[in-house]
Amino acid sequence: MHVAAGHLSNPPTLSDLSDPTDLPEPSATTDAPDEAIVPASPASSAAEHAAQLATIFADTGTLAQAIPGYRPRGSQQQMAEAVAGAIEQSQSVIVEAGTGTGKTYAYLVPAMLWGGKVILSTGTKNLQDQLYLRDIPTVRHALNVPISVALLKGRANYVCHYHLERAQANGRLASRQDAAWLREIARFAKETASGDKAELAAVPENAPVWQMVTSTRDNCLGSECPNYKECFVMRARKEAQQADVVVVNHHLFFADVVLRDTGMAELLPAANTVIFDEAHQLPETATLFFGETLSTSQLLEIARDTVAEGLSHARDAVDWVQLAAPLERATRDLRLAFSKDNVRLALGQIEADARMSEPFFETLDALDAALSEFVGMLESQAERAESLQQCHRRALELANRLSAWRDEGKAAPAAPTGDGDAVAAPAGPETVRWVEVFSHTVQLHRTPLSIAPIFSRQREGQPRAWVFTSATLSVKGNFTHYAAQLGLDKDRSLTLPSPFDYAKQGLLYVPRDMPPPQSPQFTDAVVAAALPLIEAAGGRTFLLCTTLRAVQRASDLLYDAFAERGLNLPLLVQGQASRTELLDRFRELGNAVLVGSQSFWEGVDVRGEALSLVIIDKLPFAPPDDPVLAARMEVLQKKGLSPFAVHQLPHAVITLKQGAGRLIRSESDRGVLAICDTRLVEKPYGRQIWQSLPPFTRTREAQTVVRFLESLRGVEESGVAMGQADTAGAQED
Repeated sequence: MHVAAGHLSNPPTLSDLSDPTDLPEPSATTDAPDEAIVPASPASSAAEHAAQLATIFADTGTLAQAIPGYRPRGSQQQMAEAVAGAIEQSQSVIVEAGTGTGKTYAYLVPAMLWGGKVILSTGTKNLQDQLYLRDIPTVRHALNVPISVALLKGRANYVCHYHLERAQANGRLASRQDAAWLREIARFAKETASGDKAELAAVPENAPVWQMVTSTRDNCLGSECPNYKECFVMRARKEAQQADVVVVNHHLFFADVVLRDTGMAELLPAANTVIFDEAHQLPETATLFFGETLSTSQLLEIARDTVAEGLSHARDAVDWVQLAAPLERATRDLRLAFSKDNVRLALGQIEADARMSEPFFETLDALDAALSEFVGMLESQAERAESLQQCHRRALELANRLSAWRDEGKAAPAAPTGDGDAVAAPAGPETVRWVEVFSHTVQLHRTPLSIAPIFSRQREGQPRAWVFTSATLSVKGNFTHYAAQLGLDKDRSLTLPSPFDYAKQGLLYVPRDMPPPQSPQFTDAVVAAALPLIEAAGGRTFLLCTTLRAVQRASDLLYDAFAERGLNLPLLVQGQASRTELLDRFRELGNAVLVGSQSFWEGVDVRGEALSLVIIDKLPFAPPDDPVLAARMEVLQKKGLSPFAVHQLPHAVITLKQGAGRLIRSESDRGVLAICDTRLVEKPYGRQIWQSLPPFTRTREAQTVVRFLESLRGVEESGVAMGQADTAGAQED
């Protein structure tokens, strides 16, 4: 059912670049609405569904009558019909819907009318809250359907009564601020119905005290907990089981597939429809959970928890501090085996370096021995208390995980399917073992090279609809790369155009005379090329870098340049505050420059005058020394395929499309996308990349860009409201 857009028209071009990708024209929907929504049954024909959707999405239809500022979009109705078809046939569909299509309403309408029990998974908790608090209530009200909705997050988002009481009794807090926050949380726990920490604005989401008052899979007492009946996590899960629509996030979804610990274990078998929004994130998220990780932080945590529980319940049994000391010492020694931090090393790289391999394997042996002894000693005391039994189970699981990582011959653990069966994760040559070193932590990873077989099994069993949607899933409308990663049928896909007139709303600029991206002077050249553009735009700029090192270098250079040029522009840098805080300040200031890395490439929506210029330093190819990527490339080479063409290039295109998507967020937005990597126009593969981007008018002339940005400021300063938020914003991505 792969659909290509119909009528094509060429935007203006400049002679120094090739013709851009054609921009499909959105179709209009003009059907008149009915007075009320009477949902057709799930068994109704596709024609009946299409007719009803035409009524709902018409310019004077159901949504238009109920939602102020709603405008019909042909692509939106087309997507709704595709989702309805997948629901009717209990099949999968991939939908790439350009920014501004209104994909949220496009899947919510058919899901509410015909989806049965629906699981809706999003990329982030912020998007979860947006769907639950804004989008779903809006559509439910418009359709006037009696749909019950539940919001389900991971247990770390809910206050735990047991751990809250323990934190209050313990009294060991790092600061007065933590003590004040703990009092706020205690008050909140008595008043809240949900226990969701997102509702307590007085305590920052990243405050350290939250770790003391929430549970983890490892330290939750489950039904043995004295506060089990009042548990916020259990309450949220119960509500989710009873709801028609359950809103989760990708991490929660896949954590349950592997761990059966998020409340989804009961939800998924009952679901008729599963919808993944921001589905471009799925391959990376699924790989994270279908793999296996053991960190030194987990080992130190089990040692500390065991000491605390032992002193509480069996103080006279053994010297608990002495029992845990060898494990803590061996764990810290493993970190000391590495002289550098923030490195990722394949096991083969470690083995090939004698200076590294000898201390690493010696400390790994010592850690294995210490952990085994710890498990044995803890087993003899486990019956003294339920919490000690739980510590023993955790320690035994960590010991098994360490042994499995060390033993190349052991198969990866079974990954359960949604219907209760288990399927073994790939083992041997289909997995890669690697080590990640941070300043205080070492993580041992075992990662499957392909998650397609595992995820395909997950989708087998009970027939249900699976919907995968995002603004960035294809390369020039080709879904081969994305579908192969998840084991999907690439022909069951749909590409829908954005309603935005990119050729009139924006420029794509590639500077001339830039050094190669691998040059030590590259970031300096990016900043030099960016400065006149930033000045012409009056700030209002995102500078998106592919590495944190480039973020630091670029921000240092901009600080100096602003001072030298007398530019009074606020400079916001990733790491100065949380992403949410930085974005809020960026919107409020109206003339700021924000320098960020990967976390700002997607999921960021700044409309209107605050953002007119997005600068991307280089094409976002994954580093070739990444252990997982290197192993995947080796497999592709052995199959006679080109790793660059099959994997690296498509991945870079999809990532670049996300970054480019930050610029134009509404029909009235205008601005410049500057990509400072000349490979975009000088390499043969460059054409494939820019043809996958929105069809901006293109130029390589700096003065053309400066005049365009100055004209935007001139129009705004004359009083014309440029780039104001779209009144139909509720239906945007």
